[in-house]
Amino acid sequence: MDSLLWLAFSGGEIYLRDDLVEISGIFYRNNKPAIMLFPTNGLLPELIKDRTEKILRQCPQSIIVVKLSLDGLSDEHDTLRNTPGSFEKTMATYNLLKGLPDIYPNFELGVNTVFCSENQDKMDKIIDFVNSLKGIKTHTISLIRGNLSDKSFKDIDCRKYYYAIEKLENNLKANVSGIYRFKGAKIKAAQDILQRRLISRTMLEQKRLIPCYAGRLNLVLSENGDVYPCEILTETFGNVRDYAYDMGKVIQSDNAKKIISSIINKKCYCTHECYFMTNIMFNPALYPALASEYIRLIKQGSLQ
Repeated sequence: MDSLLWLAFSGGEIYLRDDLVEISGIFYRNNKPAIMLFPTNGLLPELIKDRTEKILRQCPQSIIVVKLSLDGLSDEHDTLRNTPGSFEKTMATYNLLKGLPDIYPNFELGVNTVFCSENQDKMDKIIDFVNSLKGIKTHTISLIRGNLSDKSFKDIDCRKYYYAIEKLENNLKANVSGIYRFKGAKIKAAQDILQRRLISRTMLEQKRLIPCYAGRLNLVLSENGDVYPCEILTETFGNVRDYAYDMGKVIQSDNAKKIISSIINKKCYCTHECYFMTNIMFNPALYPALASEYIRLIKQGSLQ
C-alpha cells in the first residue's frame, strides 16, 4: 500500500494493546504516515507515557498526536465516563506528557471532547479549562457518533454546538502561533474551521452537503482484518487475509467497487469528523472557501 497521510488508531482503549508500539512501527516502515493519531482515555498514565515515547523514538518522521479524552471537569467527566477517578487519572497523564514536545519535535498533545446532550451546557468551562493547559496545541470537539436520526441526537441543541465551535474558532484566531507545529499547520487549522461549520449545517439540514470519499480515500481496518469504508456502515469490503494482506487488491475487488458505488449514489450523510477532513482537503470545489479561511489565519497571525 502507498504512503498514508493520516493513520488513526481507535478502540476501546488503544494503549491496552501490548503490541501497540510494534503495530505503529510496522505502519511507519511500510506506509510512512505523515500523521499518526493516538486517542486515549488517559487512565493508564505511566503506561501511556512509556509507550508514547517508544513510538516517538521509532517513528521520528511522523507527527505523533496523542489526544486525551475530556468530556467534563472533575466529577462531571467521571459521571459521563462512568469511571470514578478518571478525570484525575487523565490529568495525571497530561502532566506526564506535557513536557514531551520539548524533547520530541514530532510530538503533538491535544484534547478531544465528545459533544453530547449531557455536557452541551458545560462547553464554555470545558473549553476555557483546556485553553488554560500548557502544552495543549489542539482542542477538538467531536459530535457524538451515530446516525442523525438516532435517539442520541434527540436532545442535542444545534445552537449550543455552533456556539461551542465558534468559541474554539475565536480561541484559535487569538493564538494563531500556538496551533499545530507541523508543516501546513495553518491549512489544517483552516480545514478545522470549515469542517465544524459543515458539520453544524449537516445537523441542521439533515442531508449530505459535500461528496463523501469513504472507501476511496478513507478506510477502516478492524482488529480481525475486515476492511470497511467507514466506521458507521456495516458492509465490509472483505478481509485482508483473503487478499494476501494486499489492501490495494481489497479496494479493487468487485465487492468494494459495489459498496463504493452505493455510497456515492445513495447520499447517506453523517457528522464524522475524520471523514469531513478528507472530504474537504481533497475536494477542489471547497478550495476557495479553504483558501479564504487560510488567508484570514495568515492575516491574523501577522497582526500578533
